[in-house]
Amino acid sequence: MLEHETAPPKGVKMLVRDFIEDSLYNPHYGYFPKQVNIFDTQGISLEFQKLRDSTEFQEEVAKRYATYGADKHDGPGRQLWHTPTELFKPYYGQTLAQCLVSEYLLKYFPYEDFVIYEIGAGNGSLAESILDYLKASYPDVYERTRYNIIEISGNLAKLQKKRLAKHHGCVKVTHQSIFHWKTREPSPCFFIAMEVIDNFAHDVIRYDLRTMKPYQGVVTIDEQGDFDMIFSPVTDPLVASFLRIRDRLGHSPPIRTLLRRSDTLRKIYTSLPFAPNLSAEEYIPTRLLSLLKSLRTHFPRHRLLLSDFSSLPDTIPGVNAPVVQTRFRNTTVPCSTLMVRQGYFDIFFPTDFERLRDMYEYILSQPHAKLIGGPSPLTTSSSPLSLGAGFFDSYQQTSNRRHPVDGVTSASGLPVGERKSSVFTHAEFMETYADLSKTTLRNGENPLLDFYKNVKFLF
Repeated sequence: MLEHETAPPKGVKMLVRDFIEDSLYNPHYGYFPKQVNIFDTQGISLEFQKLRDSTEFQEEVAKRYATYGADKHDGPGRQLWHTPTELFKPYYGQTLAQCLVSEYLLKYFPYEDFVIYEIGAGNGSLAESILDYLKASYPDVYERTRYNIIEISGNLAKLQKKRLAKHHGCVKVTHQSIFHWKTREPSPCFFIAMEVIDNFAHDVIRYDLRTMKPYQGVVTIDEQGDFDMIFSPVTDPLVASFLRIRDRLGHSPPIRTLLRRSDTLRKIYTSLPFAPNLSAEEYIPTRLLSLLKSLRTHFPRHRLLLSDFSSLPDTIPGVNAPVVQTRFRNTTVPCSTLMVRQGYFDIFFPTDFERLRDMYEYILSQPHAKLIGGPSPLTTSSSPLSLGAGFFDSYQQTSNRRHPVDGVTSASGLPVGERKSSVFTHAEFMETYADLSKTTLRNGENPLLDFYKNVKFLF
């Protein structure tokens, strides 16, 4: 319903994740369709070997920013993003390409095509860098490459098509939200999400400190456009699903252990003068859970490469809370509340990568029928093989293997298990896959390693 609104609605109430999603992605007034510009080096890469040190590197980046001009009006200024893809172009994209192609050559070449999906591809720079690298360094792999972009922004989808179609006929751009995706990809594939999940909508949870019952946050907007947030018992299926999975994984809610375990202590605590009856707001990544379920259902043989912020400064109050900010008169202005005018503010979250990895592996380990409500008569499932997969106890008990994809066998006839994903710091990932000589400065510093300390990878 909100997608069809042409102006921010009044006299309504909605879940917090719907409010965030509307603020960021509404096609008529959302932050991304209307405010954001992605910093682009316009095909001119920085010459790292000629730069003296990191100070000169930052000065050079500032010069590139200055070419976009200053804000000239009293409303929100130009929302200009920079990403490692652009700052370290083409070497950042080459690093990701090397990571993916190494895995592809090890597992699938020459029997399967090199199938890549990317969500939130921005202006197409990352795809361009990856494909240029494959074309030059791995021509045999490039001939078997199929690069698919799933893009929610109509403007960016047009830009991506225009930019990539000239040199790479293997690219297909689909203007669609990943949350509306319905097509099943049966082939092995690689799924890329770079600097995307920080803008995924979250819900807000608070716990009744007497009963430990969870309550979901609901944003209310009155007829004058004023905001408020109320809390009610959890009824949303996605919120309930997240809380169940968290409980099964042993991830405790952000409440002190003694309070959580002792009814008596909670009763005493809540009886104190001015004591709150609800816990602090906790922001839970429900849309991220939607993505993981979609990957399991529609991309059953995928390998995920994901990177984003693991921590953030200047967040609003709350556990796992976001940064809410805008740009005004050439200055970035952080806010102290989530409830701000839709479309004028960026809202982005940190990610607990260790918890994400646990949730991701749990979702992938679930039988397909459990996630979609039952088997389909059209699936090519090998039932006897699946039923007998537990015969070999040593295979069943291997802790670093996922459950096999139903119907997929190896040459020996046994189910194929995939090794579990790992979490890397930004520097660890770059040291593993990047050609660091390309981004080393004259004094030996390397901004590709030294910057983005608050970023991690999941692969």
